[in-house]
Amino acid sequence: MSGLPASDVTKMHPYVILARKSIENTAKNIDPCSGIDFSELLLIPDLNIRRACFVSIKGRTGDLRGCIGTIRPSYGFIWEEIINNAHAAACRDPRFSPVKPKEAEQCIISVDVLEHPELVPELSALDPVVYGVIVEKGSKRGVLLPDLAGIDTPDLQVSIAMKKAGISSSEGMIVWRFSVSRFSE
Repeated sequence: MSGLPASDVTKMHPYVILARKSIENTAKNIDPCSGIDFSELLLIPDLNIRRACFVSIKGRTGDLRGCIGTIRPSYGFIWEEIINNAHAAACRDPRFSPVKPKEAEQCIISVDVLEHPELVPELSALDPVVYGVIVEKGSKRGVLLPDLAGIDTPDLQVSIAMKKAGISSSEGMIVWRFSVSRFSE
């Protein structure tokens, strides 16, 4: 499946294995689903839930290389969400060029499975280590995952999400928070 030893692959969560396969296939310009045994997927309960997720790709030094996700499920099952978000993180993140095959072999992958977002009554209800944040104003939306290096206050977390969304004023803005279950290599 990848350049990882078989013993390392068996230690990984199925979410990460699926994301890695999709990213490696995408980097090789083949169907992201190629080589995936869908009959096995149907037997793994964790893969047959309906949830939103983010797939993050980092280089071996920890630098972000791609990150795409959904805040609400777009597909019937999490395995579909993972395959599609991994594919998009590898080739459609507008901040980066598409991942190349050698990079895909060396990258570190994580999958964040989101709990349902909840409205935040005030910023004091945020904790950037525990909760991700969604900011919305009109048609603009910014998302920031929880527990990111260097983001240690709710104000900083919200301001970064606002900047990502192109929101210049918090007046009339809606803030949501969400927790995640993170699975990584």
